[in-house]
Amino acid sequence: MATHTTLTRPGRARARTPARHPHRAIGWVLPLVLGVIVGFWAFFIHRDGGATTGGLIWLGVASGVGFAALCFVLGRVQGRLPVEARAAAYGAVTAIVIGYLFSLHNHSVLSSTVLGLGVGAGVTVYAFYLFYTRE
Repeated sequence: MATHTTLTRPGRARARTPARHPHRAIGWVLPLVLGVIVGFWAFFIHRDGGATTGGLIWLGVASGVGFAALCFVLGRVQGRLPVEARAAAYGAVTAIVIGYLFSLHNHSVLSSTVLGLGVGAGVTVYAFYLFYTRE
């Protein structure tokens, strides 16, 4: 029985195509976009229809940069984490940002903590289900 093979000729190297990494750009674009959203959200929540001040601008910038850095770090280490820890990390980041943004609108620490923990628990359960069923 004859088989078909494709061989390169001796002395001629095959041209290799460069490896494409389509997810590289999203590794820094997504945290950047999320940071901008959180920064503007913090700025506008705390402003509450008042005048724009330098302190409000710095609050928005610091909030956005902090959240973007947190998302960037989580995106870099998530592949090395087990499913449970990865889901808990996503839940923790969500709980932190929701509680923080809720507290900016003159709510108590207790209500901000309860809301953040509730939303974070829901995200943890959903993320665990999503990661566990896809592995």
